[in-house]
Amino acid sequence: MSVTFCLNTSTIKPLPLLEKIRLTAEAGYSGVELWLNDVYEFVGRGGEVIDIEHALADHGLRVPCTIALRAWGEASEEEYPLHLEEAKRRLELAHRLGAAHLVCSPPREPADLGVVARRYADLLEIGRQVGVKPTFEYISFFRSASALSQAWRVVQEVDHPDATLILDAFHNWNSGATTADLRAVAVARISHYHINDAALDIPAGQQRDPDRVMPGDGQINLAAEVAILKEKGYSGAVSLELFNAELWEKDPRDVLRMGLERMQALFA
Repeated sequence: MSVTFCLNTSTIKPLPLLEKIRLTAEAGYSGVELWLNDVYEFVGRGGEVIDIEHALADHGLRVPCTIALRAWGEASEEEYPLHLEEAKRRLELAHRLGAAHLVCSPPREPADLGVVARRYADLLEIGRQVGVKPTFEYISFFRSASALSQAWRVVQEVDHPDATLILDAFHNWNSGATTADLRAVAVARISHYHINDAALDIPAGQQRDPDRVMPGDGQINLAAEVAILKEKGYSGAVSLELFNAELWEKDPRDVLRMGLERMQALFA
């Protein structure tokens, strides 16, 4: 099984965007996940999207995914058309950056997953027009699609050829996902895999993004999860996604090196 090791730039968040790209490539990663808000900020400070395109090309990095589209699932019927317009803009920007996918986050508060599925289908159709596939995300500390099983139900209900979900080790553990939940997801419906670990001193169900730690430093049985992905024949992107302020204070080269070594060891 051959996977592509990538970096989600939240892992080295404080750095300027072009420096994130350069250091990711120099550390030996094959891909980088970009946050579109970082792109907007870069442009707002006088940069150009073409500068980012050139940086990606110069460093030979692919972009498996961009992040994120939010609030579309909980928007009122009156506001929803505006969110579809924003979705098209973000999908077009993702396409320009060469991304295969754009993350679509679920509602923060309780929501009818049937409505969420219908709206996700709308996003998928816009994605077909643009050439980028919206991929559905579950977030363990949200109150709608917080678990892998719920996200998989949305993807199945949509019944669209482009419907996929993001696997995330942290959200699986924090929401109590089982190995059966993971095995139930068709490998062709996995857009990519976020890998991370969970702080040792906080129980599952109580952790948030800043509590993520480097793979191997926490309490998640990552080897068991990776073994299931291998059984399935998963061969997509594996992306290190951390939001840890302590790591942001360290030399980013050391963080990047350690993260890649840990991922490579898990998938060896």
